[in-house]
Amino acid sequence: MDKKKVAVPLVCHGHSRPVVDLFYSPVTPDGFFLISASKDASPMLRNGETGDWIGTFEGHKGAVWSCCLDTNALRAATGSADFSAKVWDALTGNELHSFEHKHIVRACAFSEDTHLLLTGGIEKILRTFDLNRPDAPPREIDKSPGQVRTVAWLHSDQTILSSCGEMGGVRLWDIRSGKIVQTLETKSAVTSAEVSQDGRYITTADGSTVKFWDANHFGLMKSYDMPCNLESASLEPKYGNKFVVGGEDMWIHVFDFHTGEEIACNKGHHGPVHCVRFSPGGESYASGSEDGTIRIWQMGPAMTDDHDSFGANVPSGKVKVAVDDVAQKIEGFSINKDGPSE
Repeated sequence: MDKKKVAVPLVCHGHSRPVVDLFYSPVTPDGFFLISASKDASPMLRNGETGDWIGTFEGHKGAVWSCCLDTNALRAATGSADFSAKVWDALTGNELHSFEHKHIVRACAFSEDTHLLLTGGIEKILRTFDLNRPDAPPREIDKSPGQVRTVAWLHSDQTILSSCGEMGGVRLWDIRSGKIVQTLETKSAVTSAEVSQDGRYITTADGSTVKFWDANHFGLMKSYDMPCNLESASLEPKYGNKFVVGGEDMWIHVFDFHTGEEIACNKGHHGPVHCVRFSPGGESYASGSEDGTIRIWQMGPAMTDDHDSFGANVPSGKVKVAVDDVAQKIEGFSINKDGPSE
């Protein structure tokens, strides 16, 4: 191995089972936040800059596969193996709504205007729930050709993006007609699909390939073969000049967007990397792994120590709030006193 400087991540402990999804909020007046989904059924909210634990959303009875925050980071949403998608108050941790499904919910996403929640999963049905009328039945989009793995909104909530767990391609749905208007072809199933912050690119990971698509004209802009099978990829949001990937080899790879050249390769996880996401300003990125940890990596000058930083750990379960600077925002958040349940 060459003697490059070793980047030291902030290590966020607390989940007792694999971390399978991560989502950063945009920057808000209170900073930005990171929510994580885990098979331990206990999604967690953190300070996005420091990784410090804020609280745990309690209520799911099965693995949580997907998580997101709305534009203002005032509400969180989660999709679970308990056949439900839940909406939470991100200030108190209280459950606001629970939308029942007939099978596992694998993906969820708030619309840009925050009025709708989109869900998809094993049922092969895309649904939108009106959060202003939560008791109203959801709108069902035409059936997906396969089990839904990822969902996202684009074009100011006029278009829905989805991928399937057992077949290649990304499908783009017109929200008005409920029909597929375009398919972005991939050889393998797309395990990660991200719309860039400026709405210009769609970043997909399928098999061992990362692809970048024009989000308006749907042409393939770039395609790069990676050193291993991937689960996730994320484009740097501010300049769009770098991207990160994570997958089976347990490493976090950083690449130049324009050339595909590898810039950095960070080791730290002790299991496959299931999700990687850039923070909203691009100064750091987070990775979640089979090993149950989240690691936050700085894009600045690399540090040379090779020990874990424990500043981002979850405190003992009886502590109400982990971080002084967000204590007012989160006062009263529901904390699991007995630790996450299986």
